[in-house]
Amino acid sequence: MKKLLYISLVMLAGLTSCNDALDLTPKNKVGIEDYFKTANDLQLFTNYFYDAVMDNAMSNANWGFEAQDDCKVNKNLSAVMKAGTNRTVPNSGGGWSWGPLRRMNTFLQYRDLALSNGVSAADVEKYEAVTRFFRAYFYFKKVQRFGDVPWIERQMESNDDGLYYPRDSREYVMQKMLQDIDFAIEKLPAKDKESAAPYRVTKGAALALKSCFCLFEGTFRKYHNLSIPNGVSASGEAYESHDWKYYLEQSADASEKLMSGDYGKYKLFSTGKPESDYITLFAQQDASKDEYILAVKYDQGIKILHNSNAHAIQPSQGMPGYTRKFVCSYLMKDGSRFTDIPGWQTMIFKDEMVNRDPRLGQSIRGLGYHRFEQTAVIPANYEGTVTGYHPHKFVGAPGANDAWDRNNSSSNDLPEFRYGEILLNYAEAKAELGTLTQPDLDKTINELRKRVGMTGMLKLADANANPDPYLDGDINPESGYFNVTGSNKGVILEIRRERAIELVQEGRRWNDLMRWKCGKMIDQPLTGNYFPGPGKYDLTGDGKPDLILYATGDSKPAAENNAVIWEIGKNISLTESSRGYTNYHADQKLQKFNEARDYLYPIPSDELSLNPNLVQNPGWN
Repeated sequence: MKKLLYISLVMLAGLTSCNDALDLTPKNKVGIEDYFKTANDLQLFTNYFYDAVMDNAMSNANWGFEAQDDCKVNKNLSAVMKAGTNRTVPNSGGGWSWGPLRRMNTFLQYRDLALSNGVSAADVEKYEAVTRFFRAYFYFKKVQRFGDVPWIERQMESNDDGLYYPRDSREYVMQKMLQDIDFAIEKLPAKDKESAAPYRVTKGAALALKSCFCLFEGTFRKYHNLSIPNGVSASGEAYESHDWKYYLEQSADASEKLMSGDYGKYKLFSTGKPESDYITLFAQQDASKDEYILAVKYDQGIKILHNSNAHAIQPSQGMPGYTRKFVCSYLMKDGSRFTDIPGWQTMIFKDEMVNRDPRLGQSIRGLGYHRFEQTAVIPANYEGTVTGYHPHKFVGAPGANDAWDRNNSSSNDLPEFRYGEILLNYAEAKAELGTLTQPDLDKTINELRKRVGMTGMLKLADANANPDPYLDGDINPESGYFNVTGSNKGVILEIRRERAIELVQEGRRWNDLMRWKCGKMIDQPLTGNYFPGPGKYDLTGDGKPDLILYATGDSKPAAENNAVIWEIGKNISLTESSRGYTNYHADQKLQKFNEARDYLYPIPSDELSLNPNLVQNPGWN
């Protein structure tokens, strides 16, 4: 695998530079006839897609652990999080890049050349399946970002009229994606044994991708009330449209097939240690061969590294923190609601962390926190987190002399798809369709709870009989989800709770908000934990202060227990001057999510000039 990753990087540098836009002058096909001679040639050619398309790939800066949303923020909010006039139409870039697609279509155009050169039909079909998997993935990301996009399935020449295609309907694009992914499911190999490393696309990976993009499309259409008529594509192909239910049925079917074990044996990672299995899954160096369906391999030996440790630990970097709104959504370990406890709104850290869903303490620095593979208890570092809820998900061991904590020095593998997400997809699709049963919950949501040792299981009848008001945006607009109605409202809210908690920092949340038409949840408070005023605060549960706050005008307290000593109003901002919730972003001039504009990104202005048939997304003119 090390060799393959290294070769992929070399090819990326040598064969695909400047290959970024749909309407660039095409590259000369130098040597292509000499290239597709062996199965190894096909593998080397398609290796590029792993790095070019996957979100957690080696050269991709969009790692999920760094992403910001309503659950997790950094010291500098992105323009998307600040919203309003902070977001503008870019001249170029902005996600409107098509280089990987050209390479995919080149492969598909020249696949028969490999056959004529003596490559076996089975090998050609395998790497065609790899290519079509990544083309479906590539277009999934385009539809998520822009909605309607041109569907291109051939290698473009400089005078090709396809360079000036208008945007195709997302329905047509989705149908083409389904054709690609169904081919991949049929032709890709299954995970051959439970010990197989998850670094290559398989039938399981193709089913996972289908599960995800069909769930996205079905719920997007449902909550945006989007009905698409039959039509004709830019290339002249007629198509018949499907409704939102069709896509949710496709998602549920793909998830169920993956859960059946017939396409590869997957299960939740568990070593029988519920107090640590969840965090171990993300902190260990090598990807779980049970739960990770597709992962990106990192390696200290050949310096293929990412930034998870430094992002969480180094104050000069992200200073990430979970929001109090999100932390309060975690249940108690027995399945009861934290927000039903009297006085929860003003509970301080050492009290609110007691007896919670164990995933909370395995995601942030809680009581008794210690680094992975170490034993020394350390508190949340208020110089390294903007909210006090200091994340450590994806933070691996520090390495010798803390070497892995430096900038871009981490090497724990990162997930692209994992089995836990498939369980969530299945439960959500069935709930939205109205076909969810208690046995469905028991083999999905409740399995996730059992993994971490929760004693309270989700009950379908109870959830629908008593929807959580904290999660209901009509009742609590500062913490809840909007637009959820119907007889399954309670269980849909609970599944969303589970999804947010289980998948936090995995790069899914923003697109979840977009498909649920809940973009204005980023307008909800981005505050952190509560302080009733000046005083000494224990953050580890050992009875000793780790943070000491004092009021302006008072003398600075004496040092104690190596605690951080801060002046309120100078070193830390609180929502009510001398007390309240930490409020780091109070001066960042936040604006409101634009419901009429912000569910889709703008097409860059240069692209509109180059192709007059493109039409800008609503509100971005």
